[in-house]
Amino acid sequence: MTAENGRPGPPVTSISIVVLILARRVEAELNAALGPLGLTVGRLGLLGHIARVPGASFTELARMSGVTVQSVHGAVKALTAAGLVRDHNARAGSASTLELTPQGARLLEEAERAAAEVDDRMFGPDADPARRRIGAAVRAMFSAQPPS
Repeated sequence: MTAENGRPGPPVTSISIVVLILARRVEAELNAALGPLGLTVGRLGLLGHIARVPGASFTELARMSGVTVQSVHGAVKALTAAGLVRDHNARAGSASTLELTPQGARLLEEAERAAAEVDDRMFGPDADPARRRIGAAVRAMFSAQPPS
């Protein structure tokens, strides 16, 4: 196996390891595309969860994001300070009611376009045939669409 830098890579012995390597590459590409927007993959995910799961608690957001509740609190605080998220019930001891502000909704749309460009570059028609097949298989896993 040859790595993308042209050097020989380790022999492929585990699908899990190969998937992790690909995931790191995808995350790096996404972070590079989101950086100019002032976002990371994690913050994009949090904005998406807040937009699509009305009334989600900090605990639910943490579970969906795969991070700690403390991390979600910190991220939401930063997103609120940036004017992207609003908490209609920001009182200690009471459940929060989070929603995106119009600015947050616009940024989410812009970030989703950036992610779609990364998807196209990494897994689209001009991508390496193996990555196209991986993209199709992943898409099929999460939809009724069969891989092509």
